[in-house]
Amino acid sequence: MPHREWVDKHITKAPQWCSVDLRDGNQALIDPMNIEQKTRFWNTLIGIGFKQIETGFPSASQTEFDFHRKLIEENRIPDDVSIQVLVQAREHLIERTFEALKGVKQAIVHVYNSTSQVQREKVFAKSKQEIKQMAIAGAELLNRYADKYPETEWTFEYSPESFSQTEPDFAVEVVEAVCRVWQPENGRKVIINLPATVEASMPNIFADQVEYFCKHLPSREHIIVSLHTHNDRGCAVAAAEMGILAGADRIEGTLLGNGERTGNMDIVTMAMNLYSQGIDPALDFTNMMNIVQTVSDCNNLPIHPRHPWVGELVFTAFSGSHQDAIKKSLEKPFIDDKWDIAYLPIDPQDIGRTYQDVVRINSQSGKGGVAYVLQRDYGLDIPRWLQLDFSRIVQKHSENTEKELSVEEIWQLFQTHYRQKTQPFALKNFTFNRQGDTDDIQATITTPTGEQSIGGNGNGTLAAFMCAMEAHTDKAMRVLNYAEHALSAGTRAEAMAYVQIDIDGNICTGVAQSHDTVTAMLRAAMIAINGAY
Repeated sequence: MPHREWVDKHITKAPQWCSVDLRDGNQALIDPMNIEQKTRFWNTLIGIGFKQIETGFPSASQTEFDFHRKLIEENRIPDDVSIQVLVQAREHLIERTFEALKGVKQAIVHVYNSTSQVQREKVFAKSKQEIKQMAIAGAELLNRYADKYPETEWTFEYSPESFSQTEPDFAVEVVEAVCRVWQPENGRKVIINLPATVEASMPNIFADQVEYFCKHLPSREHIIVSLHTHNDRGCAVAAAEMGILAGADRIEGTLLGNGERTGNMDIVTMAMNLYSQGIDPALDFTNMMNIVQTVSDCNNLPIHPRHPWVGELVFTAFSGSHQDAIKKSLEKPFIDDKWDIAYLPIDPQDIGRTYQDVVRINSQSGKGGVAYVLQRDYGLDIPRWLQLDFSRIVQKHSENTEKELSVEEIWQLFQTHYRQKTQPFALKNFTFNRQGDTDDIQATITTPTGEQSIGGNGNGTLAAFMCAMEAHTDKAMRVLNYAEHALSAGTRAEAMAYVQIDIDGNICTGVAQSHDTVTAMLRAAMIAINGAY
């Protein structure tokens, strides 16, 4: 298309949203929803904040008819919400539809007929003129029956079904004829819906079609242009987003993309895409997991664990480099409260998720992920040298078991390798004195042969203790690394100590905690020494 303009535009606000879960989504289910399920779904849609909800095809069955009467007679429709119903351009169906809506405050009546070449020639065997006349007849019927129910504020909607496979100039011709009947320029509220009933091209082609339509429809400024994309090529959301750039005002879709064949456009995905760019989607997904559960229950369909924004694994990192980047990003302060975390496009907490699932550990994980889990769940700020050592242990265990490790399994590995080596030596008690730069320590330890008194001195308490243990064991000992931190704030905080020692060429590590740092340090050193036996 020459002189296309949509490619230079930006989305700056959310479109009008219309959920079609209760109609278009429902008709695609193996087992359509019953009234109880529809009511539960309806309540969820209201809670999310939808102002337009397609509730069904009331002329199709008594169940559909009764559901609409239930909503109206039980006053379940908020004053700022319009229900939308679908009907074919046939008088007896239109009459039944208006009967189902009697007493409603406001409603959208959506009429349609197919306009594409394949539908005209192979399904209806009608000419372009005959197809256009069908659309005009349906529009006239809506005018006539709406006049019988003046207490309701009516909005009319027309869809040239299979718009994306209809010649663009013919789509404009048909819609122009419908608008001449409805006269939106005189105050009638009109929605023109452009369906990609079957997604048959790249999304940029669909955007060209939408822009062509908007530029060539004479009454464009008086109508709302709506889009209804399907996902046959996997691009329903992209087509809808580009269609908004091309001039559309409104989007029809379903929660999580349920619908015929590969599904309708997923409103959750598109709304969250906007949210991730700092655009208010005007829908509330802060309780996302409850919404997902309702959709799955009512549709009786599973949710893929990698479904955008909502799947179990969408905020999860297994890769070591990803985990390390997330950990480091979360440790840095935010600037101007701006979310800017590697590999996490939004804060999971914004949609009711926790950081519990952000980092999970398997054989692909690295030191950063393991350290993050220990810090998040157990308050351990393990030093880098221990991160490297422990990550190798975790990786080897995961490779041997060929599975992901739970937080509890990681903790047990940590305990086994660094905290539970209590034999052959244990520190019973100690005293130390400091004279200048030298500490002198006297300690009682338990050994396989009973209690023993040991003593030593050195430049610091730990060095003095190493001196004493060297004399007792006749092994050369050299402290390689040491770190400590408080497990919590306050005067009663426990201290955690990490000690790594070279014992006659064996590198051993111990971790211990106590009410004071010196005791924690010496206990950790003793655990490390036990590792050499």
